[in-house]
Amino acid sequence: MSQNKSSQSEIDGVQYRRAKLWQIIMVAASGFVGMGFYCLIGMASYSASIGFGIATVAVGGILTFTRIFDAVTDPMLAFIYDKVNTRFGKVRILLVCGWAVMVLATLMMFNWAAGKGHGIVTFVLLYVIYIIGYTLYNMTGQTLYALMTNDPKQRPMVGVWSTIFNYVVPIALNMVFYVVLMPKYGGFNLEFLASVCWVTIAVSAVGCILTCIGISEYDRPENFVGTSAKREKLKLQDMVEVLKNNRPLQCYIASGASDKIAQQVSSQTIITTMMGGIIIGDMSISTSLTTVSIIPSILFAFIGAKYAGKHGNKKTIVTWSYMCIYVTVATILFFVVLHMGGNTRNISTAMPLMAVYVILTLALNATKMCVTTGNTAFMADVIDYELDRGGKYIPAVVSGVYSLIDKIVSSVSALIATSAVALIGYRETMPQPTDELTGGVFWMTLVLMFGLPLIGWGITLVSMRFCSLSKEEMVEVQKRIADKKAAAQKAA
Repeated sequence: MSQNKSSQSEIDGVQYRRAKLWQIIMVAASGFVGMGFYCLIGMASYSASIGFGIATVAVGGILTFTRIFDAVTDPMLAFIYDKVNTRFGKVRILLVCGWAVMVLATLMMFNWAAGKGHGIVTFVLLYVIYIIGYTLYNMTGQTLYALMTNDPKQRPMVGVWSTIFNYVVPIALNMVFYVVLMPKYGGFNLEFLASVCWVTIAVSAVGCILTCIGISEYDRPENFVGTSAKREKLKLQDMVEVLKNNRPLQCYIASGASDKIAQQVSSQTIITTMMGGIIIGDMSISTSLTTVSIIPSILFAFIGAKYAGKHGNKKTIVTWSYMCIYVTVATILFFVVLHMGGNTRNISTAMPLMAVYVILTLALNATKMCVTTGNTAFMADVIDYELDRGGKYIPAVVSGVYSLIDKIVSSVSALIATSAVALIGYRETMPQPTDELTGGVFWMTLVLMFGLPLIGWGITLVSMRFCSLSKEEMVEVQKRIADKKAAAQKAA
């Protein structure tokens, strides 16, 4: 696709392609879909228990199995991605199809089939269908930013807008879920779950439409060719070769998978219920505080993007991972001291304690935002590295390999959460905000909500030591890609 001068920039001797701001914002609205369904499916354990009569421990096993199935479907999308070419584009077709499948599956899981006497087989089948739709949408979405821009100054800003939506959407939805809908329906019940499902579908529909509009200019066949004049069919061994020989991808997998499993465990509804509802004693305060943190976190997203534009995405991930560790340790000490010397539920009533909790929460969310900004842009760097290294430009190959390993590792998140709460007494029921605060609830919540993320950031710091994609190296990568594409066009 030809680019006009306003959509190009030359930095360090490389002619970079650039996207327009409105296109970046619209494509970033993909977060309406991804994060919307992420919040909804976090309640799958409640749907399984209340709507399908499945025991707590069994729910963990089921969600682990379906997560592994989710991982297996990821590489399959690379083959679909390679073959889909219509007059309506490639990525738009995959995005719409993925969204439609997720809508059908979740409506059945949380509404139409729930409470109708169906059991474990129906629930597993519906969850599998949801996974197929999620894979179609999410895997395609991971390739959009590499298609739009390769400008090192703009790419982190793409990550900012994506991060903003990925951050704001869950906060807004959780406010609606827990502050508006939960009091209305009186807790986790079938009516509450059905309402949550319809709200998610409405929000995700807006995001899907905006994303398709934003990517339309780039959803053309010429943007899916590589650095080789010869067009080759994608083979399974291509994916094996990528995993074996792409070192930055290996490092990114180690970093991303360890962070993902920690994030998924800590964000499970049963864990956030124990923290906000049982330890702090007021679910609405915890949710409201998360909302208050939107503005400072967004400001830090821009700070992170500026830092990435100056120092590179790799250094951004490393620097802000250290900051996350420092703030998390301080947060753990705050809760431990309060628990040992008094009552953690005083946080909701004593202003000095609330002030400390607010500062720590804001700081942790802000530093996480900077890490996420770097991570979002770094995937595009890894895709470009593979283009430079291998010649084929099939972004779904890199995305598929990453997601396969990432999801296999993080597939145990639901099992970890449900097994952990079973160890402290929740074998047949789920935690409720009105439950008693025990020592087991306190320590298990801290381990799952803060301990696992600490391990994840530690793995990130170690893995990034073996990654070569510094800011300087990415300049050379883009130069080599431009030279190879020019040679391929002459040979065609």
